Amino acid sequence: MVKETKLYDQLGIQPSASSDEIKKAYRKAAMKWHPDKNQNSAEASEKFKECSHAYEILSDPEKRKIYDTYGMDGLLRGGAPPPDAGAGFGGAGGMPGGMPGGFSFGGMPNGGGTFKFSTSGGGGSGFQFRNAEDIFAEFAKSGMAGDGFEDIFSNLGGAAGGQGGARRARPRAAPEGFSASMGHQPAPNVTTIEKPLPLTLEEMFNGVTKRMKVKRKTFDDSGKMVSSDPVLAVPIKPGLKKGSKIKFAGVGDQVEGGRQDLHFIVEEKPHPLFTRVDNDLVHEVHLELKEALTGWSRRITTIDGKQLPIEKSGPTQPGSEDRFPGLGMPISKKPGERGDLVLKYTVKFPTSLTAAQKASLREIL
Repeated sequence: MVKETKLYDQLGIQPSASSDEIKKAYRKAAMKWHPDKNQNSAEASEKFKECSHAYEILSDPEKRKIYDTYGMDGLLRGGAPPPDAGAGFGGAGGMPGGMPGGFSFGGMPNGGGTFKFSTSGGGGSGFQFRNAEDIFAEFAKSGMAGDGFEDIFSNLGGAAGGQGGARRARPRAAPEGFSASMGHQPAPNVTTIEKPLPLTLEEMFNGVTKRMKVKRKTFDDSGKMVSSDPVLAVPIKPGLKKGSKIKFAGVGDQVEGGRQDLHFIVEEKPHPLFTRVDNDLVHEVHLELKEALTGWSRRITTIDGKQLPIEKSGPTQPGSEDRFPGLGMPISKKPGERGDLVLKYTVKFPTSLTAAQKASLREIL
């Protein structure tokens, strides 16, 4: 006869459950209540912590024996109560050692503080609570969760089907209300995958929504690892610059500590007419020496498809430039404003001259 059944009830099993039944029950409960499957649900997060802590205790024969014999109070004390413990330890909700308030198993912070209590009958260390997601990750990595869980730490596939990319870790936030004095251990990190997103100047000028397919691995309700190919709508704001990051949180593989984040890094494809410099667009106009000396005319196509007529009657200096305000790239932080169109002039000199040409130039110049 067990002292209390709260932990068994949280997993939906009987106190006589075997080790395999405990594992199967935890797998089912953890996948049902995992925060990644229940975004922004405080109730699901609490249920996930409860079932994970219940599994941690009941899957350990020694801890389970103490719990069955003395209940949660006994587990927190590290064993049987002292002879003079009194009625303060009689119920599952009481705090041992004269601590104020009641103990709620599901109310423990999801950070795994260390609780130690000693009794007047001699020293002893109590149960140490761990982070619920750490328990789940260890369960998955150990192979106890069933086929497929061994690949839980595989990397996120690329937007175009490739893999890899720069990775860095982001620390998981500490649980709300958690105190460092409780002995919290550093939380696991979740990797961030970075993938290039090449764009044309026209796409960066007009703005566009790119639909990108990603490959990821997560767990279904039965605890089995499954692959999926979700399509992400990636918004490109007009005027976005190369090197900009477009961030998606929690869209990658399900790993220890949560799901991977994905950052798209904007890259600029080479353009046949323009070179971007900040918010300006630079266009080179190539002139023959005769044109540079005697005058010329051109029709320049702008980035938005307009025709800009340019005409010069006098000499054009090599390396000189003209600026046309408001014909460059949109300024993303200043809607309605644009950079400049810059025309830079290069002059093509002849590689050789005849004697007569030289003589004529001497007379003219």
